[in-house]
Amino acid sequence: MGKQSRRDFLKTSGLIGAGLSGLSSKKAHSGVKKIIADDRMGVLVDTTLCIGCRRCEYACKGAHDIDPGRIEQYDDRSVFKEMRRPQYNAYTVVNEYTDPENPDNPSNVKVQCMHCDHPACLSACIVGAFSKEENGAVIWDEGKCIGCRYCMIACPFQIPQFEYHKALEPEIRKCDLCWESRTKDGGVPACVEICPMEALVYGKRYELLQLAHERIEKNPERYLDHVYGENEVGGTSWLYLAAQDFTKLDFPQLSDEPAPGASEKLQHAIFSYFIPPASLFALLGGIMWINRKQNTTEEE
Repeated sequence: MGKQSRRDFLKTSGLIGAGLSGLSSKKAHSGVKKIIADDRMGVLVDTTLCIGCRRCEYACKGAHDIDPGRIEQYDDRSVFKEMRRPQYNAYTVVNEYTDPENPDNPSNVKVQCMHCDHPACLSACIVGAFSKEENGAVIWDEGKCIGCRYCMIACPFQIPQFEYHKALEPEIRKCDLCWESRTKDGGVPACVEICPMEALVYGKRYELLQLAHERIEKNPERYLDHVYGENEVGGTSWLYLAAQDFTKLDFPQLSDEPAPGASEKLQHAIFSYFIPPASLFALLGGIMWINRKQNTTEEE
């Protein structure tokens, strides 16, 4: 029985390897959607208008089937004592920063996925689980994800979050620009809709840039002469205006070159000389199936 099992194992694994050896990491990416449309949408965040009400946090959770709790809970400003990052159950958060030159007027900054024009997460994903949609949204496909978490390492903004607390079928979580529930059909993101100060403006990216520069030109004493996201990492769908240097607001200082460059070169270098990911996982799956069948036979 032992010799027969080994023979069957080698034979089956050989068939799996032969059948899938022609695949490559490039073919794994062939079906990935990456559209940089001229009229893609975006959001302009004017941090000088944000009052830190955190209603955007509340609306975001409700739009993604996450229990938001009572809206009154978001009046608690004690959360601003520490800088927060988006989590698997909170796709956006607001942080508060004191302005040394104007201590009575702190800056409140909303943080979420930036929806890059050249997403590093998309480039790093070895199975094509991310896509850049025509409206600008960068979304994730749970049906393709294998949980490698390369997207978390590649993202220059440290946004994708993994459900480590789940033993079965953990997922990657991040803002999807309300793709499924709203923007795919021409709607407005939940955070934008609820903002009482209109600190968030949703529209065509090129129009938002015009608006941002108009505000800077008309109120040079109010704004730093810099629209964050206009050029960083090749451009992002979320754009920011601020009264103080963005590095003081915990924005990473990034070049204008798209972030995928390094991760894509690394990925292609690795998989050019090894078994393609699809082949590897299929082979491992075949081995597990054979072993399970063998154990069942032996028990009988």
